[in-house]
Amino acid sequence: MNNYFQKRLATLLQDYEQLINKPNAAIMTDSGVYDRYLNPVLTASHSPVFWRYDLNEETNPFLLERFGINATFNAGAIKHNGKYLVVARVEGVDRKSFFAIAESDNGIDGFRFWDYPIQMPETDIPDTNIYDMRLVAHEDGWIYGLFCTERRDENAPVADQSAAVAQCGIARSKDLVSWERLPDLKTPSPQQRNVVLHPEFVNGKYAFYTRPQDGFIDAGNGGGIALGYADSMEDPVVDKEFIIDQKVYHTVYEVKNGQGPAPIKTENGWLHLAHGVRNTAAGLRYVLYVFMTDLKDLTKVLHKPSGYFIAPEGIERVGDVSNVVFSNGWIADDDGKVFIYYASSDTRLHVATTTIEKLTDYVINTPEDGFNSAHSVQILTQIIDRNKKLYADKTPQGWV
Repeated sequence: MNNYFQKRLATLLQDYEQLINKPNAAIMTDSGVYDRYLNPVLTASHSPVFWRYDLNEETNPFLLERFGINATFNAGAIKHNGKYLVVARVEGVDRKSFFAIAESDNGIDGFRFWDYPIQMPETDIPDTNIYDMRLVAHEDGWIYGLFCTERRDENAPVADQSAAVAQCGIARSKDLVSWERLPDLKTPSPQQRNVVLHPEFVNGKYAFYTRPQDGFIDAGNGGGIALGYADSMEDPVVDKEFIIDQKVYHTVYEVKNGQGPAPIKTENGWLHLAHGVRNTAAGLRYVLYVFMTDLKDLTKVLHKPSGYFIAPEGIERVGDVSNVVFSNGWIADDDGKVFIYYASSDTRLHVATTTIEKLTDYVINTPEDGFNSAHSVQILTQIIDRNKKLYADKTPQGWV
């Protein structure tokens, strides 16, 4: 082994281990609902050295990168065998995405990829690209992975090599190692992205949160988070989609919105994490928001705070697709702690931690959107009036 090769390999391995073992620290946020963390939990550099490099000196004497990784983001999440697991969307420099599992003992740092990516079986029509898996441990005993399968739109002209058709791919597993591919979900909508399986049966049927969409990018006449039912997973067909959370003008979800991970069941209702998109002079802006639906009637929204829950901050705003946060995975521990895994700018994966108690307080007691400026001023005035009455004997500067 020549000196250059040996030194470069030693440096690569040392840098990798330092990154994996780097402790993460919580950062208190102004909202108080959750804590952000100082470091991302996954980046492209978290991909193993033996993925990216041919470590044979004879075939790679300069130790050049042979399989470049561009980003690790948009991860499904699950607690399995006592470990915190995320199924990350790993994107190579060739723009192709695949799924790989990383695990951690505590859910906030030390994430290390399993040796091999997921070998996802294909349907009769091969996937060009697969991404954004939602993991659901269903009461039927299977762990399901629902993801976007993308194929080129064969009806598009040859000059347009970006037109695509997106559908919901479905696979299931018992151990997260071996996966059985099921048929793609069929719905009345031409395109489907951000489809999520409800973790429980509803009147003996499988319930799906869908996002009806006319085009690959534009929602068209579709849009909004919908709910539909299928009789089986072996032949998953949703005949009708019911919109439960629609797009609304001049909100954080005016262009499109979609379910994040599967909802969490609480005493008060089902907690939902979703993403909303609005248009700005700088392009589309993706944020996260939260709402709660009835325990028995999944179409009934009980509470929905106004505005965003998490928005990109600082370095999170910079990346391949800037000004974006997106989540398709969270984990609720038995002790009530919640780990929210969110990606920033289609580049890296972060974690935020909170509790069921805090989330419930936030969802139930935060004012809802009145959809105009006058209502916003009314809400703010009410808060100011209550605070001034409570601290009537003090000036605002003396409240601290």
